[in-house]
Amino acid sequence: MTIPMFHSLWTIVVLAIFIGIIFWAYSKRRHSDFEEAANLPLEDDLPVTNTDPKAEQQ
Repeated sequence: MTIPMFHSLWTIVVLAIFIGIIFWAYSKRRHSDFEEAANLPLEDDLPVTNTDPKAEQQ
């Protein structure tokens, strides 16, 4: 196998992986997960609670 042939095959493999990732990201099964992640910054923060046991003793 020559170097130019290896580079050509490597380019095809990387392109196939890239196209696979694109199809995975835009699939209908992933849509709800991405919608949930997109709305995370808009949700209210949880209240901060003190979980330090030493602080409760003082």
